[in-house]
Amino acid sequence: MEQRIAKMYGSLVFNDKVMRDKLPKDIYKALRKTIERGTHLELDVANAVALAMKEWAVENGATHYTHWFQPLTGFTAEKHDSFISPTGDGEVILEFSGKELVKGEPDASSFPSGGIRATFEARGYTAWDPSSPAFIKDGTLFIPTAFCSYTGEALDKKTPLLRSMDALNREAVKLLHMIGNTDVEGVTTTVGPEQEYFLIDKEDYKKRRDLRFTGRTLIGAPAPKGQEMDDHYFGALRPRVAAFMHELDEELWKVGIPAKTKHNEVAPCQHELAPVFDTTNVAVDHNQLTMELMKNIAQKHNFVCLLHEKPFAGINGSGKHNNWSMSTNKGTNLLDPGKTPIENMQFLLFLAAVIKAVDDYADMLRLSVASAGNDHRLGANEAPPAIISIFLGDELTAVLDAIENDKLFKNDIAVLMETGASVIPHFTRDTTDRNRTSPFAFTGNKFEFRSLGSSASVATPNIVLNTAVAEVLSSFSEKLSSVDPDAMMDAVHQLIKDTIKAHKRVIFNGNGYSEDWVEEAAKRGLYNLKSTPEVLPRLLDEKNIKLFTKHGIYTETEMHSRYEILLENYTKTLHIEACTLKEMMYQDFMPAVSTFMDTMAQHIIRKKSVSEAIPTASEEALLKTIAEKYEALSAAVVKLEADTAKAEEISDELTKAQFYHDPVFTDMADIRSYADFIEQYMPEDALPYPTYSQMLAYV
Repeated sequence: MEQRIAKMYGSLVFNDKVMRDKLPKDIYKALRKTIERGTHLELDVANAVALAMKEWAVENGATHYTHWFQPLTGFTAEKHDSFISPTGDGEVILEFSGKELVKGEPDASSFPSGGIRATFEARGYTAWDPSSPAFIKDGTLFIPTAFCSYTGEALDKKTPLLRSMDALNREAVKLLHMIGNTDVEGVTTTVGPEQEYFLIDKEDYKKRRDLRFTGRTLIGAPAPKGQEMDDHYFGALRPRVAAFMHELDEELWKVGIPAKTKHNEVAPCQHELAPVFDTTNVAVDHNQLTMELMKNIAQKHNFVCLLHEKPFAGINGSGKHNNWSMSTNKGTNLLDPGKTPIENMQFLLFLAAVIKAVDDYADMLRLSVASAGNDHRLGANEAPPAIISIFLGDELTAVLDAIENDKLFKNDIAVLMETGASVIPHFTRDTTDRNRTSPFAFTGNKFEFRSLGSSASVATPNIVLNTAVAEVLSSFSEKLSSVDPDAMMDAVHQLIKDTIKAHKRVIFNGNGYSEDWVEEAAKRGLYNLKSTPEVLPRLLDEKNIKLFTKHGIYTETEMHSRYEILLENYTKTLHIEACTLKEMMYQDFMPAVSTFMDTMAQHIIRKKSVSEAIPTASEEALLKTIAEKYEALSAAVVKLEADTAKAEEISDELTKAQFYHDPVFTDMADIRSYADFIEQYMPEDALPYPTYSQMLAYV
């Protein structure tokens, strides 16, 4: 088994081992130099790589290739071309050139551009990202690429991500050299994104118009049993789910995705997969591919994989935890405190930089996870609140307190855990607990950004995080630039101390769900940006434009384009939901309720015709209640229809988004309350869709 897994892992990836085997030594060295140092790739090198890549792909069953990129739709995109080239005598040969490897030309006007590209300005380019390995899927060679317009603006998520990694690398190396760590030549950020998801029966999915069009249930009364018994979390895997997970693991391993952990999550039908961390741009590519494979493999097992942040009301939704850290080319994790954090000045300096970055750019971190779907989760006692804060745990908080107040740090936090059972070994308790209510928690040697939505790309949060930290590192270097080397450690200590004093307001180790914290956060001056329309205008704040343009992550034009796209995505999402709910009411639910009420009325009439002595008062009262709710429901649907029409007449995108948030979203909530009340009194076979009880019961 061990040999089989080892042989399987990465078998469909054009990885370093394959490159060493397939490429001439000089070509291999040139390509590695490009990957590691970002040097220019000459055409002769590209041609040699393309030839080897094509031969390897064909050996493994590939007939086509595609430039695989991440446009601003939030999904991936691909256009497939075959390797065949006619020879003119009725025959073909298989060809793939360096030019075809390095550059593709997809239509740039048909993807979201926020006004950068008009319909008649169609040309765009995809450019190979050599640092993310090519792979084979479904008989096609997939080449990870960046995507830009004819005039050079980034139209994707990868380009600014790579720029942000370059910015952090540049500023981190500069600071490390300044404090005496001159051996470091590069710093990379690493990410391990944990992915939550739901599995439901394919047949149930087909019968739910709301799931098919929006990814979530717009109506649905709670099942008698949800997650109250806490029996699903980490529970035994049902055979059908285990079979899906097993196949998913193997397919992920084949394309080099280090899937490590799998388990049942809190809600019924909810599960999680976690990989081993990887370089950030590779981890982003891997997560996009993971979501795609989840959906495809689920279909083979007669499931549908739901990645919406809140597919079912009343039970937990799904998020994605972004485990982020920084490592040098020497293998040192800059966020590893070691055994004595107080003595690790380098760690404390970079920790202080992250604290300041999160405090200074909390609005951008909140914006990076904003979406219509994620608005259902944040602050809903299942996900971190909308208030961005940092959890450090007791020991690190005590270390920072000692530095700030020039006190002696006494490490008396370590505790030997004794379970009371002699057969179980004693072990030392971790010096930090886990705080699942914290949006940004330190977890030993990395930070876990827990606010991401399950369906979103992890690119944007890491773009923001990388850039914010790069800016702080730059400011640190500027402050230390005139310090005499002999006085450097004292200056670093003072810088850490000053940073802690100025930014400790963002550190919070308590319960992020409590109302007390909301009040306390307001006193501290922390943002509480609860909805997407509330947070999106922050993107164009002067300080944020200055941040991203200074480090070359976005141009001001690119920032305005993303603002327009995010607003448009929000309004389109709410529009689709409103139209879907209206259709469900008029075409499915309300006719079913009318039939049910007619049946009840006829039943009461028949009972009365047999004998006046047969009691019907309770049935008549129930029928009256349902009829009243039905009338209120009808009025609410009419209001939703009218408000949706009003929303579509608004030309300003921000005003439109705010109108969709209220009143359109409020109308939808009213409709749901009436529909869910009525649903609980109707037989399942009288309803036009599967109920929560039917969809969630198989677990």
